[in-house]
Order: sequence, then structure tokens, then C-alpha cells
Amino acid sequence: MAFFSPFSRRPIRRSEPRLVRRATHVASVWALLAMGSAHAQGLTEITITDTAPSQVSGFGDVPLSKAPFSAVTIDQHTLQDIGAQRVSDALRLDASVADSYNSPAYWDMLSVRGYTLDNRYNYRREGLPISAETMISMDNKERIELFKGTSGIQAGTSAPGGLVNYVVKRPPSAKDETIRSVSASYGSGKSSSIGLDLGGRFGQDQTLGYRFNAAYEDLDPYIQNTEGHRRLLALAMDWRITPDSKLEWEIERSERQQFGVNGYSLMGDALPAPVDGTRNITRQAWSVPGVFNGTTGSIRFKQNLEGGWLWTTQYGGQRLRTDDRLSFAFGCGGANCDRYYADGGFDLYDWRSDKEQRTADALQSSLAGHVTIGQMVHNMGISISRQRQLLRSPDVQTNIYMGTGNVYDSAVIPGYADYSDSGTNASEYTTELALNDRIEVNAQTTLWLGLRHSRLNRNSAKSDGTQAIHDERSFNTPWIAGSYQLTPHETLYASYGEGIETEVAPNKSKYINSGQALPALRSQQFELGIKSQTRTTRWQVSVFDITRPQSTDFGDCVAANSCKRLIDGEARHRGLELSAGMTRAAWSWDVGAAWLDAKRQSAEVTPDVNGQRALNVPKYTLRGLVHYRFADVPGLRTSLRLSHEGARRVTADGSINLPSWTTLDFAAHYDTRISGTRTQWTLAIDNLADHHYWREAPKQFGHYYLYPGAPRTFRMGVKASF
Repeated sequence: MAFFSPFSRRPIRRSEPRLVRRATHVASVWALLAMGSAHAQGLTEITITDTAPSQVSGFGDVPLSKAPFSAVTIDQHTLQDIGAQRVSDALRLDASVADSYNSPAYWDMLSVRGYTLDNRYNYRREGLPISAETMISMDNKERIELFKGTSGIQAGTSAPGGLVNYVVKRPPSAKDETIRSVSASYGSGKSSSIGLDLGGRFGQDQTLGYRFNAAYEDLDPYIQNTEGHRRLLALAMDWRITPDSKLEWEIERSERQQFGVNGYSLMGDALPAPVDGTRNITRQAWSVPGVFNGTTGSIRFKQNLEGGWLWTTQYGGQRLRTDDRLSFAFGCGGANCDRYYADGGFDLYDWRSDKEQRTADALQSSLAGHVTIGQMVHNMGISISRQRQLLRSPDVQTNIYMGTGNVYDSAVIPGYADYSDSGTNASEYTTELALNDRIEVNAQTTLWLGLRHSRLNRNSAKSDGTQAIHDERSFNTPWIAGSYQLTPHETLYASYGEGIETEVAPNKSKYINSGQALPALRSQQFELGIKSQTRTTRWQVSVFDITRPQSTDFGDCVAANSCKRLIDGEARHRGLELSAGMTRAAWSWDVGAAWLDAKRQSAEVTPDVNGQRALNVPKYTLRGLVHYRFADVPGLRTSLRLSHEGARRVTADGSINLPSWTTLDFAAHYDTRISGTRTQWTLAIDNLADHHYWREAPKQFGHYYLYPGAPRTFRMGVKASF
């Protein structure tokens, strides 16, 4: 599929005109909102009801409050209130989610229930698989869905933490409904943005609908020397062909260009004191920005059949082009070059992998309906899908040693060494057949069954044609659950599911088994929970136990043929999750807590790892959000958000740990009318106490990194709906 790009490519210019453009964007919106009378009127309160994460669950429109699994939905009103610019901003509202090498100015990397999500397999858009190895815009997203736990029923291969699904904004459903809104924001740092959201219906009997979103942002965040810009154009349409037939299609084009940010690290054997997080310690005069361009779209046809059956066929396509660039620091202050030197020194490299191309396509057809057998109703579904993922890398990925630097000084002592290498090209084709059945045994009891069969065909090789790898295999992933309706509002459930990951030993000379496929990593999850929802209250308690085989490197792994990648033992994550919410008069609050015991077990080749806690995974997490509406000032509401994460392990032996941290975020929103135009004003202060702390401590590419939390930042926003 060929896509037309509406954007022209141009370098970032650090000059006065950029500031003028930013001021012009914001001023134009504010001037528009200021026109006419300033007479204020109260607005009708919008009540957000529970919605099913139907595209992720695979069980249709079953309300989340009655589904036998843990999932959350973050709607667009919440996304707007918290100023979410990326999925990590949204999902940080849930206590089961934590950062996992989540670098600023790069694509999101998150963990759920202690397992890092795989950006190639754990993300969906409109229910279809996509690659999340890019920067995904939030301006045209209706909601974010998170399914927690082993996801074999929804995905052929994926990490066991869960699945994230992006749902795009669609045309309004009512014939006379129109959407006309413009928004602008400033902060955090000196970033400024402007956005447009238009929607409506037209044609004979209003059978055609449209939703158009556009956004532009000058990026100048609180981290110095990290400037850039981003753009988005998105269009979604539908056609109600007949009362029983509907065609939906949408497409979005995004561009983001921004200088990357390198993490800090251990200094020798010491954990440095937390910093304010405003410095980009590796930015140099020769640094170049990373570029993330993407075009993604989908088309879906729905046909109601006789007997209440529904046939759906949909296609999703994604075309990504990335210039992956970073001036990055890599220390040799430890025995394995895994940290900075004790005095803060590091080796500085220039990494550039230009013109990476990623392609994702998915075609799926499904049939869903119900039949009655005996006294039981079977709500059945069957789907077949064909997917492909392609990676095309440049002939040479440049990796140049540029000299030495220090976290305390921006100067660099020049040096030079070329460690460039050939890129990697990969092709993957997957065919899947999925069956599920929701059996209504009686008025209180429901049995849920699912089975997915997947067949994979993968090939990869260096761009020069060497180190070719072929991996072909098939497997089944079952899922079973039972739920019991204790009362009209309370549901008790238990479930068991399996998931699959596949791995190949790296094609490097130090590995004895380089390029060889390892046995499939089959994860298993048991979950038991109880949940309740009424008009004003909601709560859930769940316990889970997830095990996944763990791969490891055995040997000194330095010289040629000195290392072997193998499966040795398991990672076992057991946890307890609590969540509750209530609305009472002017108050509403939501709170969530998670306790996680994530350890290695059953290792025989390297038994010393048994009992070790997982790195960079907090033992407990607490999230809270409280709203208050002022009766004396109609339209005014304030909120206070709490985030607390417990200590997490930095080194495997537990000798160095990150201390726990807590932040408070405050926001005030004022809904009013200006000359009949609904207007919402927002003032937000994140990290209210300006607390300095280390946000996370991932070990990536054999190196320890430390990412500081954001300092106190301010954000202002306004949205007008006409």
C-alpha cells in the first residue's frame, strides 16, 4: 500500500523565528476564544459510564464490570485532563504499570505486572496488531485499553504482562451531532501546541460520517537541549450502507523530530544523589535529532446476519520510517563495562541508524453470534487472521566512539573509533485461528473458553546477506475462566491462560548456538478476583500468579564461542491488585494499589539467581486521584493525583536499590461559556513539591541506567467547543 505524505521534511532550526511561530500559534487560539462576551454559564456534567474493552478482550461487548479478567479503560476526557502526550502518561494511572527503560524523546517502554511489554507484539490499534517501535500521537485517540495478564487468547506471541490497544476517535453516531473544537496548551517546559477536532454527518439520511483531527506542537520540554516538533493529521469516516451494513475507515499521518535524551548511571559502586532532571548530559554540537514518521490506517466492514450473528472483516496497515539517532553514554566503570566511572566519567558514542523501515499488515475476518443448546446459551466467536511484520534496516548502522565526557561537565575530550555494523532485515508472517465461547450456564454462572492456534514463519539476516536465521513453528494457547454473579453488582471470577514468546540465540560470534531457535517460552497465569460496580461506587480485588521460562547467557561471554543462550528456570510474578472508586456529591475519588513479588526460581545452570528479585520492578505501587467540584463556582473543579512507587532493585545481588518515591500533581479545570461557546480552562502543576528522585533503573544492553523524575512543571491549556 502506498501512502501520500502531507508533510515536508525539514531540519529543526534553533532560532528566533521558531519562538515567533510558537507565540503565533497560541495567540491565534486565545484571540479566538476571547471574542464576544465573557458571560459565564454552567455546563451539564458529563457522566462517563463503564465501557467494555471489547477490542482487546475478544468477547464482544461484555461490560468490564462483569468480565473475568483485569482491564482498564482510560477515556478521552481523562486523557485531556491529565494532558497525556504518550501512552505512558495515561497508563501511569494504573498501579500495575511501571516504566521499563522509558526514555524521554523515544518510544514508550512499559512493564505490566512486572513483565516488560514487547513493542513488536503487545500493542494493538483498533484491535489489530501494530508495531509500537515509534512515537504514537494521542490527539486522535478516543481511549486507551489495557488488558492485564497472559494474553495468549488475544495474541499469538506476546510478553505475559498484557496488551495495550489504541482506539481512535470516530464520527459522531447521532444524525444531528457535530463536533467543533480547538485547543491549545503551553508547558511543561516551554512546549506549546495547538489542536483541531471536527466531526459530523452528511449525505442523504446522514449516512456518511467524518472525524478530522490535526495537531502541531513545538517541543521544548523541561529537559534542556531536547527541542523538536511534531505534527499529526488524522481522518476517520464511516458509511451506513444499510441498517445492517456499515463500512468504517480511518488513516493518520504523524511526524516527530526531537533530540534524544540519555540516562544517568551508577558511578562505580555507588548510587548517585538524585538530580533535578533538567540536563541532557550527552547533547553535543554534532548531535542530530531522531525522526519518527508514521502512516497508519484501517478499514472495517460489519454486516448483521440473520439470527443475530455479526460478520466483521477488517484490515490494518502501518508504514513507519525512523531515523534512530542518539548521542549516548556507555561507561566502563565496572568489570563488565556496565556503569559510569566513579567520578562520573563515561565514553561517548554517536549512534545513527537512518531510514529504518517497519511495515505491519493484518487482515482479519470474524463471525460472532449465539446459539442455544439445551438450557445453555453459547455466545460464540471464530476469527482467522493473516499478519506480516517487515523490518528493513540501513546497510550500515553507524556507531562511532567520539571521546570521553562527564555527567558534571558538557565538554568532551575528542577520540575516534568506528564500531559500525551492518543492519538487520527481518520478515515475519503469522496465520492465526481463534475460537471462543461464552456459555451462560444459568442466570448466575458463566463459563468462558478460548483457544488460539498460531503458525509463525520468520526470517532474518544482516543487510549484507550474512547470518541468516529461519524460524518456523506453530503452537496453541488456551484460556478458560468461570464467573459467578454474587449479586446484580458483584462478580466473582477465576481464570487460567497461557501465552507464548519465541526467542533465537543472538547471531554473534561469542555464542556457541548463535542463530539457533530456543524452545518456546510458554507463560502461564492463574487469576482470582471479585469486582463490583454500581452507579456511584466501584471496586475490584484480584490476585495472580504468572510464571514464564527465562533465558540466560551461560559462560564468560567475552571470547568467541564462549557463551551459550539457553532456558534456565523461570520468572515467577505473584501479586495482589486493589482498586476502588466512589462519587459522593461534590467529591469523586479513585485509588489503586499493587503488591508484586517478582523473583527467579528453578534455575539449575545458574542456581545463584534463584530467589533474586526482578530488576527495576517496584515491590508495591499506589495511585490515587481525587476530584472536587465547587458548588459556589459552577464549572470549577480541582484534582489532586498521588503516585507512589516502592523501592526497586538496581543490581541483581540487591546491593544497590532505588529508594521509594512519591509525587503529587495538582490541576484546576474551569468549564464555562463565552458567547455560547463551551470553554474549558486548565492549570496543572506536576510534582507539586518539586521532589528530586530516580524514577527508574533499567538494565539495558548490558548497562545500568538511571532516569530522573521530572521536576516541578506547569501546564496551561484551553479547549473551546463550538
